[in-house]
Amino acid sequence: HCPFQPNPKKFGKDAQDPLPPDESKKLDLKGIRKVQQIVGSLLFYARAIDNIILPALSTIASTQANATEQTLEQCEQLLDYCATHPTATVRFRASDMVLNIHSDASYLSATRARSQVAGYYFLGSEPTDDAPIKLNGAILVFCGILRFVVASAAEAELGALFLNCKEGKIQRLILEELGHKQPPTPVHCDNATATGIANDT
Repeated sequence: HCPFQPNPKKFGKDAQDPLPPDESKKLDLKGIRKVQQIVGSLLFYARAIDNIILPALSTIASTQANATEQTLEQCEQLLDYCATHPTATVRFRASDMVLNIHSDASYLSATRARSQVAGYYFLGSEPTDDAPIKLNGAILVFCGILRFVVASAAEAELGALFLNCKEGKIQRLILEELGHKQPPTPVHCDNATATGIANDT
């Protein structure tokens, strides 16, 4: 019940190895068009309702111009997931209309030694120390692959922070134009090194 085939878990020094290259047979033009149609038809649904499939769509979209049999297998697994879970929903709750961003990265989880990044943008309240963060339905979910190769998980997290804060600036402007004054935007990150660099340097 996963929209994409999970990478095998590795520990220790093996966790630093990039994914092996896709050496499966290239698809013909008809196969490439099929992959592009699948990505195009699911993209709006993923952005609007079922953001769980965005990482899979991002991975497939990055290879769709030179799609292979492995890309087609990824598409079939994604379609199987969508058929198995057809009733995705988003629930919004009343809030203080304060933009919150959750930023994350996955180191060496994309082909060619690249890393995946993501951001979850929602309207909530200003966080308080030692209190759980009250989540809300997403107003935007950002999902992508860093174009450059990074040397560590902390660098991947910093790249994700940069991209999410850049997009967050646009969301702040929109909210302020709608009359919702914004305090400094809380950005949540789970990497202590990246957080330390962002806050203390």
